[in-house]
Amino acid sequence: MQIPILNISQFKESTPLNEVYINSFSKHIQRNKDLINKPHSHNFYLCVLFTKGTGIHEIDFDSYAINPGRVFFLKPGQTHFWKFKTQPEGYIFFHSQEFYDLKFLNHTLHSFPFYYSYQNPPVVDLTSQQLSLLQLKFKEAYTEYMQPNLLRELKIVNLFSDIYIELTRAYTTNINLEKLKTSQYSQILEKLEHLINNHFLKEKLPKFYAQELNITTKHLNRVVQKTINKTTSQLISERVILEAKRLIVHSHDNLATIAYQLEFSDYAYFSKVFKSKTGLTPLEFRKNYN
Repeated sequence: MQIPILNISQFKESTPLNEVYINSFSKHIQRNKDLINKPHSHNFYLCVLFTKGTGIHEIDFDSYAINPGRVFFLKPGQTHFWKFKTQPEGYIFFHSQEFYDLKFLNHTLHSFPFYYSYQNPPVVDLTSQQLSLLQLKFKEAYTEYMQPNLLRELKIVNLFSDIYIELTRAYTTNINLEKLKTSQYSQILEKLEHLINNHFLKEKLPKFYAQELNITTKHLNRVVQKTINKTTSQLISERVILEAKRLIVHSHDNLATIAYQLEFSDYAYFSKVFKSKTGLTPLEFRKNYN
């Protein structure tokens, strides 16, 4: 069993726009409860603002508290689910990369720190003043989405851009901007993450990725070390372990089959590597999570 990958068309209103969806959060979870009541991933970018409610939001096995004034971001492929303690309210929107990037040819989604790298936290907390401002902007985008007005799509993408700029300013308030700016090193890291996502099953050595990027392995390690204080091997290993966690928890395959899917020589070796990275054997992880 594979993790469900949801697409935008599954959430559409009666008068949809291509590649975009906006809703109040309470209506969203009520209307789509059969789609989102279990862990799933998306093939689009997602942003949600909470104005009320508490609970837990799990993203790729990291748990984050849900509180008023908290905003979450998800990139395509990330697995997540919600668990609410009190009734949530707020706004949610998602869109394809093309919907945004084709309108802003000189300014892509990856310019925003929360979408630039998987290493950057997928969450930001707003002050009461920031929350008041952004709540109005989310509401305006939702209102525009619900009305078939002239140039509606252009208005929405400009509102998204405005929201993303305000969220970037909030996101970077207490973060070293030098580490977040889209420098040459940052661009290499972004390309590396993309390559790892596409090839981690077959290619587990830094040399392959350095060759794909047309740089030396030494320089690639320097880039990763300078930007996120890790090694290339660590990034590859982390991606393998993340996929292992997803398969262990969300599939019904036996653990030996999962080891085979992840290109390990045998289950014993897979179990040893997994325990060295997580402190638990695959079986212990599955039991504890469930």
